[in-house]
Amino acid sequence: MSLRPALSAAVGAVLLLLAAPAVTATADPSESVTVGPVGSIASDGTVTLSGTYRCVGNTGPVFVSSSVGQGSGKVRHGIGGTRAVCDGAEHAWKNTGKVTPADLAPGEAHVEATLMELRPEGSLPLPRFHATQERDITLTVG
Repeated sequence: MSLRPALSAAVGAVLLLLAAPAVTATADPSESVTVGPVGSIASDGTVTLSGTYRCVGNTGPVFVSSSVGQGSGKVRHGIGGTRAVCDGAEHAWKNTGKVTPADLAPGEAHVEATLMELRPEGSLPLPRFHATQERDITLTVG
């Protein structure tokens, strides 16, 4: 199964969201996403992050996305995306992505994970955020 149509839809949804008025969304209190305290980085720049999630009540596809950064800079690197199952149970997620080896190094890092649905609204899927977490972690050689 290809994620290309879903990713294209996500880009379109983000562009539409930027043009739309701000909307405050509240997640169900039983929904969550966590980030594990340790991630790994290989010598070729492959980063692996993981954690858990729980969600309910989706009508569109849901994904766990993650990003990582280091130091005081504002540069963040997107690390993969995992398709989520919103059945109310806790599930593990693991995202892997590749950065230029000079971009990140073993040591302290800051990760953000987001549980986001592409909910059908008319002819466009719009993002609905189920949960998010930011956490400082340690990147180890892996």
